[in-house]
Amino acid sequence: MEQEKTTIEIDTRLGKRNVDPTKFIEFPRGLVGFEGEHRFVLLQIKPGAPLLVLQSVQNPQLGLLVTDPRCFLDDFVPQVNEAEKSLLQIKDLNDAAILVTVTIPLGEPTKATLNLTGPIIINHYSCIGLQVPQNDIKGPGRVNLYSLGDQESRDEQKDNSD
Repeated sequence: MEQEKTTIEIDTRLGKRNVDPTKFIEFPRGLVGFEGEHRFVLLQIKPGAPLLVLQSVQNPQLGLLVTDPRCFLDDFVPQVNEAEKSLLQIKDLNDAAILVTVTIPLGEPTKATLNLTGPIIINHYSCIGLQVPQNDIKGPGRVNLYSLGDQESRDEQKDNSD
C-alpha cells in the first residue's frame, strides 16, 4: 500500500521547496497590499538565522522577509484588539508568534529596517495569521537594524569599561 505524501513541492522566491501542507498559514484578510493572497508558509533561509520568508503558496514571486522583532527590540508589544484575538483564536499574545517585515535595499544591507507599523500575528496551533496595523505606535515606525547592532556594541563596550 502506498504511503500518503506528507509534503508538496512549491515554487518560492528561494527556489523549489518541499513543504508540509499542515504548516500552511491561512490569512483570512490577506496582507496589506496583497489582500487576495490568503495562504502562506514560513520558510527558513538558513537554520538558526533570525530571518524567515513568509511565502505565498499560490504566488512564487510573493515572499516577504520577516523576523521576530523581539530578537532585536525587547520591549516591542503590538496592540491587538479583542476582535483580532478572537479571529486568531488566542487569549493573549503569548499564544502567538509576532513577526514584522524586513526591508533590505538592494546593495545596501546596512540600511535594513524592521517595519513595526504592520506586525503579523500567527497562531501556530490553528494556523491562522493576521496583519495588525498599528495606529498609535510609540516611537518610530521603522527601525534600522544596523543602528540596533551599533547600540548593542556600544552598550557592551560601556559595560566592559566600567
